Amino acid sequence: MIPLHIRKQSRHAAPSRLPRVAIVSTGFLAAAATAGIMLSQIDGPQVANASSTITASNLGRANDSVASQTQVRTAVQAAPPTQAQAPTPKAPTKAPAQAPTPKAPTQAPTPSPPTPSAPPSKVLDYTFQLQTTYYYCGPAATRIALTASGHTLSQDELARQLHTTTSGTDSANDTTRVLNNVIGRNAYQTREIPGPSATPAQMDQLQADVVRTINDGRVIVANIVHSVTDTVGVRHTYDGGHFLTIAGYKDDGRTVKVADNANPNGDGTYWVTTIDMANWMATHGYSY
Repeated sequence: MIPLHIRKQSRHAAPSRLPRVAIVSTGFLAAAATAGIMLSQIDGPQVANASSTITASNLGRANDSVASQTQVRTAVQAAPPTQAQAPTPKAPTKAPAQAPTPKAPTQAPTPSPPTPSAPPSKVLDYTFQLQTTYYYCGPAATRIALTASGHTLSQDELARQLHTTTSGTDSANDTTRVLNNVIGRNAYQTREIPGPSATPAQMDQLQADVVRTINDGRVIVANIVHSVTDTVGVRHTYDGGHFLTIAGYKDDGRTVKVADNANPNGDGTYWVTTIDMANWMATHGYSY
């Protein structure tokens, strides 16, 4: 038998246990609320115990959920980052055309030796002969010119080739033709001065032709008319026309040496300026 005063203490002490259970249940309710479980009412020790059991069960599931979320988050953090997609390579731009390799410079050709400049004066060797008739000026001048090239023909033979008559020889075209026939090549050509007087250009041309022809070893045959005064002041007149030769020059061609086959004075030679000589041949011409 339990003494009465002890039983009274036990009966009054039992209710004091409820608050502790309620406190514990309250902690579980807080955890259950975190897990999303709602409990509507707590009415006693049995309900509290049941609630505590449910709450603990739900809390375990909540903890499992939290753990699962933690594992997922940890897995996501631990997973290696996905490799960024490589950018699509751009089409290669066309490489600039390679500049051609410069060729090595070829060796410059050895220049030809310069042509010696013409001497300031020159006179050719020739055989002088006066014309044998008054109308043989053409054949006589042609003969003098040919002797400088080593050809010696009679005036009569040359008169036949020139078609010379008592009226003389027609023009410088005839003397050019016969000179080339005898030499055997087209060494000579005809230059005409058709106006009543020579132009400065024709005077310069005569100077150039004289220098070139004399240095080529050929005597010029000139067809003149009217008068000229030579360098020493002697006047020479052929109003009906005349053929004579230019056998040399001096002063770089500014003055020419005339071998006149109708001049009985000495060797028939005298000097005339190129300007006067060009005017003396005006309306006619020359074979050079």
